[in-house]
Amino acid sequence: MNILIMGTGYVGVTTGLVFAELGWNVTGLDPDPAKINSLSQGKLTFYEPGLDTLLLKNLKSGNIHFTSDPEMAVRESSLIFLCVGTPSTPDGGADLQFIRQASENIGRYMQEYKLIAVKSTVPIETNPKLVEWIHNAQLLPIPFDVVSNPEFLREGSALQDALNPDRIIIGSSSDHAVHLMKVLYEKINAPFFVTKPKTAEMIKYASNGFLATKISYVNELSRLCENIDVNISDVAEGMGMDPRIGQHFLRAGIGYGGSCFPKDIHALLYTAKQYEAELTILEKVNQVNQTQSSYFLNVWERELGTFSNKRIAILGISFKPDTDDLREAPSIAIIQQLLECQAIVRVHDPAAKLPSDLLSERLQQFDHVEDTIERCDAIILCSEWDLYKKADWAQLRALMNQHFVFDGRNVLDGKQLTALGYHYHGVGRFMH
Repeated sequence: MNILIMGTGYVGVTTGLVFAELGWNVTGLDPDPAKINSLSQGKLTFYEPGLDTLLLKNLKSGNIHFTSDPEMAVRESSLIFLCVGTPSTPDGGADLQFIRQASENIGRYMQEYKLIAVKSTVPIETNPKLVEWIHNAQLLPIPFDVVSNPEFLREGSALQDALNPDRIIIGSSSDHAVHLMKVLYEKINAPFFVTKPKTAEMIKYASNGFLATKISYVNELSRLCENIDVNISDVAEGMGMDPRIGQHFLRAGIGYGGSCFPKDIHALLYTAKQYEAELTILEKVNQVNQTQSSYFLNVWERELGTFSNKRIAILGISFKPDTDDLREAPSIAIIQQLLECQAIVRVHDPAAKLPSDLLSERLQQFDHVEDTIERCDAIILCSEWDLYKKADWAQLRALMNQHFVFDGRNVLDGKQLTALGYHYHGVGRFMH
């Protein structure tokens, strides 16, 4: 099978490279010629560990190539993955304009049977819409199948997740389509779960909603722990020993961000309203997440005294380590609140860059940690890159004015920092 990947963002490129690595012939399609040119030269348009090496390898072998020509790409493929964006609308729904355009191109240019697999995160009951869009765009009635095949990739570890998935979800009522998908994935060692398309769509939202719930649950607990002199890290560790709960997604912090959780939570809440159902737990999950960074910034300001005219270093601005993604990153809200408090903000991140139009005399980004924290009164850790966890904190202390460390991800060694002379305070976690 020749595989076409429509959309060359983080999901599309990862998906395409994994199938190329498995020996399939893959084409990446995107209407942006600059993006296609960059990928064709072996340069990623985003940061994701391991993908750059895989891209160069499969370009050299000829297993993958990129194009902006939809007619050629559709006609020469037998299996098409839809990996285009479905951004949030102002009311929390999903904007399907890009997936509709892709579907219409498939219908317009197909000349024989195609299997279309939807990787994009789409609202419940989108599958029938795709069938209609493709059918209406066809010049002749050519058979095709549309299956739902949601992705469960984590930014920063997308390659490992794609090569070693926990499960492969296939939503389809066609035995032929399911067979083709199993052939495609036969070299991947993971359980298959075959269900209805709308159930597969729901599984994606439900999974992210539950993980976000664990995060907001422990984050809300961290506020109580702050008031009763209990370390949330100890609470989470004790909870996680119960196999019914598990350790994952129980580390308190300043909130989740990125391209998946916030968008998917809003989309699921929007769907619930459409069907006149209430998801009150998920509404609270969203509320806790939106207020978590502000809550602890106020706690930390009381400890420092004031942020006004203080020099504050922000370490890590991406929403998580090993990515340059700033979408819904808690660091952005923290930076904005610090500026409103008249602080002088200095930021550092190994991969992510603030937009140049945000920078000013009071907000600067530096290439080195040492330059960032020079003469600062406090450090706020917003993203847990290894660079910060492994830093020589004894040496860094000498560069600072005051020595406050506010650990927004609860990953630093608070006891060690306290012994070095820092005033350490995390999220519901502190040292006496």
